[in-house]
Parts: sequence; C-alpha cells; structure tokens
Amino acid sequence: MTAAPAESPKITEIETYGVDRIPDRDRTARPIDLFRVSFGGANTFATCVLGAFPILFGLSFRQGLAATLTGLVAGALILAPLSLFGPRNGTNNAVSSSAHLGVHGRIVGSYLALLTAVAFFSISVWSSGDALVGGAARLVGVPQNDLTHAVAYAIFASLVLTVCIYGFRFMLLVNKIAVAAASLMFVLGLVAFAGDFDPSYPGVFASTADPLFWPAFIGAALIVLSNPVSFGAFLGDWSRYIPADTPRRKVMGAAFLAQIATILPFFFGLATASIIAAKAPQYMDPAAPNYVGGLLAVSPGWYFLPVCLIALIGGMSTGTTSLYGTGLDFSSVFTRFSRVQATVFIGVLSIGFIFAGRFWMNLTQSISTFATLIITCTAPWMVIMMLGYVVRRGWYDPEALQVFNRRQRGGRYWFSHGWNWRGLSAWFVSAAVAITFTNIPGQFVGPFGHLAGGVDIALPLGLAVAGLLYLLLLLVFPEPRGVFGPKGPRLVRAADAPTPPIIGPDNGVAGEPVHT
Repeated sequence: MTAAPAESPKITEIETYGVDRIPDRDRTARPIDLFRVSFGGANTFATCVLGAFPILFGLSFRQGLAATLTGLVAGALILAPLSLFGPRNGTNNAVSSSAHLGVHGRIVGSYLALLTAVAFFSISVWSSGDALVGGAARLVGVPQNDLTHAVAYAIFASLVLTVCIYGFRFMLLVNKIAVAAASLMFVLGLVAFAGDFDPSYPGVFASTADPLFWPAFIGAALIVLSNPVSFGAFLGDWSRYIPADTPRRKVMGAAFLAQIATILPFFFGLATASIIAAKAPQYMDPAAPNYVGGLLAVSPGWYFLPVCLIALIGGMSTGTTSLYGTGLDFSSVFTRFSRVQATVFIGVLSIGFIFAGRFWMNLTQSISTFATLIITCTAPWMVIMMLGYVVRRGWYDPEALQVFNRRQRGGRYWFSHGWNWRGLSAWFVSAAVAITFTNIPGQFVGPFGHLAGGVDIALPLGLAVAGLLYLLLLLVFPEPRGVFGPKGPRLVRAADAPTPPIIGPDNGVAGEPVHT
C-alpha cells in the first residue's frame, strides 16, 4: 500500500536527499513541475545564441525556421523517454544507468552529466553576464571592462549557487518565475523588433541546389537538436520527485512539450539574427560572431532593461538546472560528500573555472566546442538507456540500483565485477565513432569529419551505431534472467545465471522492484 503523500517541504528548507531513492510519501512533484524546470532551463540567452546559427550558416529566415523546427522536434522526441527513469526509480538517471552499464559502469553517466553541467553553467554565466553589463552600459553608462564583467559574473554565479544549495523546491520557485518573466521579455522583444523584422531575409544561398546549402541546413538543424539532447543526463534529477504511478504519457509529454516551447527563444534568436545580419553585419561574421553585441546594437532604447532582465532571470534558470544536477551527481560518485557539500565544492570549482577561462585562458569559444563534444558522447548513452528500458519492460530493482552509493557489492546489476561490458562497449564504440566524424569548422574536425561533404553527422551517426550495436550485443550475449523481472525480456533473450546477493555496509531491507 502506498503511503499518503507528505506536505511539500518549505522552499527555505535545505534539501537533504542525495541520489538515494526518494520515499513515495515525499514525491509531491507533478509533470507540470518537470515542464517548468526543463523549459525554464532553456528559455534563455544561450538558446537565443543557438537560434542565431542558421543565419550564421547563411540560411534565409524561412530556411532557418525549417531547420530549427526539424532539429527541435527530433531532439524533443529523443529526449522525452529519458524522463521516465526518475519516477520509476526515484533517483537520477546516472544511478538508473546501473541497470544497463553495471554498478560501477554507471560512473560513465555521472561524469558525462558532470562535464555537461560545468560547460553549460559556464556558458550561462558568461552569456548572461555579458548581456547584463552591455545592457547596463547602454542604460546608465556602466563602463564595460574586466572589473564590471567580473562583478557581474561573481554576483550571478553566487546567486545560482545559493539556489542550488537550498535544492529542488527553491529551484522550482526560480523556474516558475523564470518561465513567465523571460517569456514575457521575449514577447516584448518581438514587439520591439517588429518594425525591423523582414521574414523574406534571403541568406546567401540562391537556391537549395547550391552544393553548400544542405550541409548548412543539416548543420543548423543538428545544433538545434543538441539543445534538447543536452538535458538527457539531467531529467531524472528533476523527475525523481514525481510519483511512480504517474502515467508515462504525462511525464514524457511534459518533457517533450518543454522543449517544443523553446521555439520562443529559438525564434527570437533567429529573427533578431536576421535583423543584425541586415543592419549590423559586422556582428554576424562567422569567423568571430558576437550575437549579444549585435542585439544590443540594434535594440531600441526602451528594450535595454528587458535585455538585462532576460540575462538575469533566464541565466539564473539555466545555471541552477545545470549546477543542481552537478552537485547531486557528484555526491553519487564520491559518497563521502552530502548533496550540499558536493554542490558547494563543484560550485566553487566551477566559478573558479569561469573566471580563469574568461580572463586568463580565453576559453569562451573553446568551451562551446567542448560542450558539443560532450553532447556527442552523451547521445549514445541516451540510446542505450532508452533501449534498455524497452527490453526490461520498464522493470527495475531500486535496491540493486543503490549498491554503488552504499559501497556494497552484488545484486542484479553486478554483472562482471560491477561492469556490464555490453552497454559499456556499445557506448564507447559509438561515442568514438561519432567523435571521429565530428566537423566543427575552425574548432575541431575529426579524422573522418570531411567524408560527409562538410556536414557534421556525428550526432545522428552516434545514435544509430549505439542502437544497432547495443541490440546486437544483447542478442548475441544475453544478459542474466534476473535483470528482467517476472515478465522476462522483450525483443532479446535471457541467460540463466545466478543473482549474487547484496553484501557490504548499509545493507538494509530489500524493497520491491518497480515496473510499469
């Protein structure tokens, strides 16, 4: 019998749960909360910058809009199933990956999430801080120098860290405000630029027959697609507070619609980039683009304050969703840290990295490339998780998932000394193949990056290789029957092998496995 839900904790109460399974009575979140956090985390300037890429690639406005919609819908469809693990297992997706990569192999997901979060936290602080200083300079004459940028970064990063220390409920409040406020500012922006906007902006391609058109179109669509994919490792951080009996369609629908809703910042970025390209083309030089500077250059005076608000509110939302997941997942890898301790530790290191990268190492452009490569490696991991969910019929043993966190041994997901070489091999090979086909002009081009005529096919190739190879390995080398639960596997076979008992410290009473 399911325990009655408890009252939601106060926003000012510091969250105590780490990656241990959230008790049923404390799961008081709803799919709409998942929507708010997911949408709020992407309803920012960083997404606007991605929306400007079709124009940077030379597409017309209409071509860019088609590429944006293609990438956005495809990315949302890929992402949505990753929302199911949180409600099923009451923990984050990295811990849930123990079922497919092994008790120890789950650290792959943890480190992918860690690196992605640090990269996007840095991008968020840099882009929002720059926009804040630039807007303030135009409004009240604040000087634009290293000192003012450093102050903006420090204040902004400290606010984000404070929210993350308080935890999930405080983050929900921030995103409730951010979703409404940032959306309103973007809508005001559409009004501000309506007189300058020309939907017939032609781009540089005379027709789709131009040999460079399709590489530009596909490249733009893939950049948009990478934005939803970047949330894959974090959805469980936010959905784990949703009750396990919540219908799957509602959970997946919330994750899907949250990404579709980001058409607002994507459209804003695309439309304003076309205006900048027409009125201030020096800011849209592909060799050294400066979207934020161009936006401020073409904005009417009354819109400078909304620009500052977007920078502050939207950046807070992105920063909190990134850093919260980082601290949570770091505490799952180094179990001596509590969630709060891990959040503070990673937050301080990230802030130090932000300052060093901006003022001493000039990493602002390189970090974007780094984030792209991390996402390229994360996409195959997502495919393995989704296929694993399908072949397991959504059945998981929550006690066995927590073996690593409790410093135990054994259980259903022990496989070969804690490593499931099937899932690990599929991930490693597909990620390596994807990186070799990566083509980021001027930044990183893999050994085979030129084979597709200049098109960066790394992401779709990684997805395809991961899916095919993982299923092949499951068919040829069946997993133990114990990992599949009472209904047995779907699509693949099972092998008869004993399930080792869970032994070691903190060995509590085994709970009931969860399933669909």
